[in-house]
Amino acid sequence: MKKIILKLIRFYQKYLSFDSGVLKMLFLTDKACRFKPSCSDYTYQAIKKYGIISGGWKGLKRIIKCNPWNKGGDDPLQ
Repeated sequence: MKKIILKLIRFYQKYLSFDSGVLKMLFLTDKACRFKPSCSDYTYQAIKKYGIISGGWKGLKRIIKCNPWNKGGDDPLQ
């Protein structure tokens, strides 16, 4: 199950994301993510390291932090 979720994240990053996929072309954005690593990379790393539940929870919290009122910046996986 973990491998499937990681492959789905890679699929999103390659074909759908605001940084390099279809959504970038549709919305004509330059760079959408305000964090380094991007939220999808962060979630990928978290799931790979901590598993589906803990890593997924860390990824969800990171996605919730990504809003217009947050400056962003470097936020590596702890």
